[in-house]
This record gives sequence, structure tokens and C-alpha cells, in this order.
Amino acid sequence: MRFGRYFEEFEVGDVYRHWPGKTVTEADDHLFCLLTMNHHPLHLDAHYAQTSTEFGRNVVVGNYIYSLLLGMSVADVSGKAIANLEVESLRHVAPTFHGDTIYGETTVLDKRESGSKPDRGVVAVETRGYNQDGTMVCVFRRKVMVPKREHATSVDGRDPERPSFPEPITP
Repeated sequence: MRFGRYFEEFEVGDVYRHWPGKTVTEADDHLFCLLTMNHHPLHLDAHYAQTSTEFGRNVVVGNYIYSLLLGMSVADVSGKAIANLEVESLRHVAPTFHGDTIYGETTVLDKRESGSKPDRGVVAVETRGYNQDGTMVCVFRRKVMVPKREHATSVDGRDPERPSFPEPITP
């Protein structure tokens, strides 16, 4: 099973559809708000959202949706990353509500070899998130530094694809 990609495996124009999707629950949203100390009533107070907003219901905090999509993309994009270098842009284009299911896909926009270290390269990607109706809810662009395959090694000489997998002990 693949977990991330080496520099050579990225091709400009490739699209990775991340699976599975995630249905966002009220508990997910409230926990994220509490963990990040975002106590805006739009996210936490159903009565406020119903009586004082155009949506008539709670809206899921946007940074949770961004974080969810970022996490969904790890297995396809940054699982082998040396570093996440930057988030170039982030837009929340439509609201997400409790009970919506989020799906993501990432397009490779650009790739270049590192100018200072020959064992790595930088890949630029755009990730888009959609709800169950196909409505785009979030889009962001980022740059990730990834190793080249020929330089992939683990610290202790184990398989670089599974560096933490223990050696079985035979009785």
C-alpha cells in the first residue's frame, strides 16, 4: 500500500482522488472548536445559528474542513514529505454543515528539483474539497518537499517504505 510519493512519482496534471470521504458530525466540529478555543456561537450554539444567521443552523468551522482535507491528502501527497513548506492560498467557498460528507482531490500543479540539495524536490499541489452534492467547499494550494527515490533510506537500514515495521522474531 502506498503512503506518499517520491519526487519522481509526481507528474504535473495528475489528479489524486482521496478516499474514503468523511461525514462531519456535530461532535467533530465541537471538539475541534474546543481544542482550538474557537468559541464563536455560529459553530457551537444551535439557537444562535437558527435565530441570528442566514444559514439557520450551525456552520462547521472552516479550519476543521481544511485540516480534514489536508489529512485526507497525506497518503497520496505528503506521506513521504521532508517538510510542508507553505500554504500559498486557502479559500472556503461554501459552508459545511453537520452531516455533510467531505471528499477531496488533489492536482499536481508543478514540480522542481531542489536548488540546494540533490536528494529532494518541491511539489506544488492544489487540494479541493467537495460535499456529498458535489459542491466545492474548500480549496487550497501548498508546496511540499519530498525525497527522490534513489536517496530514500531509513536511519537504521530498514525498508524505507516501512521504517517502523518491526523485524518479526521467530521462535
